[in-house]
Amino acid sequence: MATEKTSLSFLERNKPYIDDLKHTLFLFRKSKLTMVGFILIVIFLLVAFFGPLFAPYDPIEQNFPARLQGPSREHLFGTDQFGRDIFSRVIHGSRMALWIIFLVSAISGILGTTVGIIAGYFGGLIDDIIMRITDMFLAFPSLVLAMAFAAMMGPNFTNTIIAISLVNWTTYARLARAEAMKVKEQPYIEAIRSVGAGTGRILFLHVLPMCVSPVIVQLTLRMGTIILTAAGLGFLGLGVQPPTPEWGAMVSVGRNFLVDQWWISTFPGFAIVFVVLGFNLLGDGIRDMLDPRLRR
Repeated sequence: MATEKTSLSFLERNKPYIDDLKHTLFLFRKSKLTMVGFILIVIFLLVAFFGPLFAPYDPIEQNFPARLQGPSREHLFGTDQFGRDIFSRVIHGSRMALWIIFLVSAISGILGTTVGIIAGYFGGLIDDIIMRITDMFLAFPSLVLAMAFAAMMGPNFTNTIIAISLVNWTTYARLARAEAMKVKEQPYIEAIRSVGAGTGRILFLHVLPMCVSPVIVQLTLRMGTIILTAAGLGFLGLGVQPPTPEWGAMVSVGRNFLVDQWWISTFPGFAIVFVVLGFNLLGDGIRDMLDPRLRR
């Protein structure tokens, strides 16, 4: 009896949150495009995690007698100029793309949110300096600036992550700053400060949680941009270097054979479109679900 009362009490106390979660799931299922994006991303994640275990060939093994063969039962996506199986390389390239998305999102999201919270909470000269630096980064197209950083540091996987992260943090900083400026004016922040809470405690226990939601939505929206930027760097030879399978570099190699051996560039290009479309549709759906006007 006591357990039943406790359970009922718990459900009653959290009924608004449960109802809100049910409404969110309802909106998610109602949006067909969001569901399509979700399915595309689930497929991408499954391929990235488990695909390399079932890839039919070694992605970097060269087989010159089989070079430039078209799609067939032995090679579903054909072979490239070194006889490497393109299907296996596309599958392994999905894991590389997933690593780039995860690392860039983590680094730029943490950096941008931290910088934005500091600027919005303290204001004054600190805010002016940080925002002017942010404006300097925003003055250049992200791909051009990433190319400059990658060329300066040298083309490899680590520098690709750093270069994309350095041009991707500004959006999160501006979002976090705007939220921090609103939160710091709330009465409960003044109450917490009056009882002796330190600045660090206020920032990371009370201001940060209020800034996370818009940043997460923006992270989801920009994951497609991360893939496009990484593919652009790979296409220009400034990203992940051969023989590591990376979609942008594979498209770049195939342009020399595009007239007769179209499959070398086409299938990696389709993989890029597939993932970018999935993230864009899913991000739009999450943004709509979190929009109070649409929720009403």
